[in-house]
Amino acid sequence: QVQLVESGGGLVQAGGSLRLSCTASSSIFRVLTMGWYRQAPGKQRELVADITRGGSTNYADSVKDRFTISRDNAKNTVYLQMNSLKPEDTAVYYCNAGHVIPGDYWGQGTQVTVSS
Repeated sequence: QVQLVESGGGLVQAGGSLRLSCTASSSIFRVLTMGWYRQAPGKQRELVADITRGGSTNYADSVKDRFTISRDNAKNTVYLQMNSLKPEDTAVYYCNAGHVIPGDYWGQGTQVTVSS
């Protein structure tokens, strides 16, 4: 069983930045693909970005060139650096882990609110 704990959400003005972190409870993290999903009110949960154990990354078109996903295997932590935030980025952001995405393990979610 892997537990994921997210942090770093909050309220920011449009154009601002936030960095989300997700720390896994197990070193099995190192062999897992990690992803960030988000869910806005009334919308389906969507993949924002993911990163494989080898460091290959994938982004939703809506966040390309603004968001960066990275991982630190020594700390069992994955990050999502979010720049040039827009009001439409407002959502609850969830960390996810698995051998494929979406995986079996989810964090509790962290709220990101971008004001205009």
